[in-house]
Amino acid sequence: MSASDRRGAEGGEDPSAEGVNRPRKAIPLGILLISGGHERAHYALVLATGAAAVGRPVVLFATNQGCQLFESARPLQSDPREALLASRGVAGIATLLSAAEELGVRRIACEAGLKAEAIPSAALQPGVELAGVVTFLATLGDGQLATL
Repeated sequence: MSASDRRGAEGGEDPSAEGVNRPRKAIPLGILLISGGHERAHYALVLATGAAAVGRPVVLFATNQGCQLFESARPLQSDPREALLASRGVAGIATLLSAAEELGVRRIACEAGLKAEAIPSAALQPGVELAGVVTFLATLGDGQLATL
């Protein structure tokens, strides 16, 4: 394997044309948030913003109790863990939600998940889409999927 082949295999550049290295297309990351707990919601945002910061397209899909992350009332921000994170200099949910929006993370609340948890779609934060799992999977395509 040549050096350019190794770079391509490692995800750096695409050596498809002789003597020409082209940047590879970023692999999408889909994050499926099922849990309504603070810790998983927080880390879903850490993953989403981290991937978006390095140029990857990201879709954060929340379903069932995970939909709490996208509620306008922001119930997870009153979790005691928020104060703990702040005291240790770690970005909290509000900061990460803002960063996710600025970085272009696509946020989708599952229509069935909202119904299962009796959360009205009117209770969602601005900019959160309402769609189903088919939309999530179609958006993700051949990308990577993380479930929290």
